[in-house]
Parts: sequence; C-alpha cells; structure tokens
Amino acid sequence: MNLLEVQSISKIYGSGETAVRALKNVSFTVTKGEFIAVVGESGSGKSTLLNMIGALDTPTSGKVFIDGKDTFSMKDHNLTVFRRRNIGFIFQSFHLIPELTVEQNIIFPVLLDYKKPDKRYLEELLTVLNLKERRNHLPSQLSGGQQQRVAIGRAFITRPALILADEPTGNLDTQNSSEVIALLKEASRKYAQTIIMITHNRSIAASVDRVLHVSDGILTDLGGAGNEKLS
Repeated sequence: MNLLEVQSISKIYGSGETAVRALKNVSFTVTKGEFIAVVGESGSGKSTLLNMIGALDTPTSGKVFIDGKDTFSMKDHNLTVFRRRNIGFIFQSFHLIPELTVEQNIIFPVLLDYKKPDKRYLEELLTVLNLKERRNHLPSQLSGGQQQRVAIGRAFITRPALILADEPTGNLDTQNSSEVIALLKEASRKYAQTIIMITHNRSIAASVDRVLHVSDGILTDLGGAGNEKLS
C-alpha cells in the first residue's frame, strides 16, 4: 500500500532569464513502513523536495498525496492541522525549545493539538531513545546526540503517517551519527514508521530500504540497499 504518492512535482523559483528550476517533473511512490534515503549534491533539490512532501512549500505544478489525501487541495487551516497530525519533522539543527525539559519538548506537538499525551507511549519512546534519565533536563544540559534523540521523540510522539528527516546527523560526530541512524531504523521497524531522510553520508544511505538520487532537480530511483551506485 502506498503511503506517499508524488505526482509530477515541479518547482520554479523566479521568472524569465533568472528562473531556477529546482525540481523537474518528479514522480515516485513510497509504501508504508519504508525507510528511504535521498542523496545528491548540495543545491540539487533534495531539501526542496522534502519541503514539498511536508507541505512547507507549494509546487509550481504537480500533486502530493499522503495516505490518499491531496495535501495541496486543502485550505490553509486544514493543511496546518493535517501536517501537525500526520507528518513528523526532524531537522539538522534540532529546533528544541530551550525553556522546556526533554519530556516537555517531546510532548509539545500533542499539546499544540489540545490533546493529552499517551503516557505509556511516552515512556516507551523515552526508553527506546535512552532518555529516561534525562527527562527533566533542559536542552542546554544535553549533548548534541541527546538533543537529536529528543527531536526524534518529538517527531514520533503524534504517531504520524510520515517522518521527514533533513540531514539529522549533519551536526553530529561519527559515533552519535551511527546511534541516531540506528535509533531511526529501530523505530522504523518497531512502529512500522515510514521515513524519508536526506543525507550526504553514502554509508548511511546504503543501509536503508531504498535510495533516491536527486541531481539538478531530476530524481532517479537507485533501488534497494547495497546498490553499486552508492559504493
């Protein structure tokens, strides 16, 4: 079953001679539970693609369907609510709220939706992310790897249909990078979570279910893990 369908997405910034075609007629599908890496050079269109999938930006043409819903046909308010409930974001720079504790940062998206956190699921996430002993710490009291784990917990707490991760290991050292990727893979298996991750790390990309390559706004599906084009 396809969770995500991207249909002929194009994005043009500017007009006339200065126009930049960031994405060129991109189409692909993602099944539920897939862990996909998106690779490519800086400026190739990877982040633009992620922003389109996450409805953070609007395509010049094309459509995106998440769980059968046409995201760009929604009114602004409905899209905001849909995005909050169905898409989890993990960024390179963590984006934690400095005044809130680990636990408060994780449950913040739930509170934004005027709901009560699932306490059992919260405890499970804190255990999986090895943050139970840090639940009352502030972000400033955590290492970079621990802060990224909090960001992962925040993305997962609403049980979204889709997780979008933009260079989640970009600010981490090798050991913490490996730990974060291992956590994402474990969470993907444990919760049948669909994840699309941008990465420059080819060894990380080679360990996921499928790899998409973006070059000059054009997407190529490189297939499953271990693809010779990543070696």
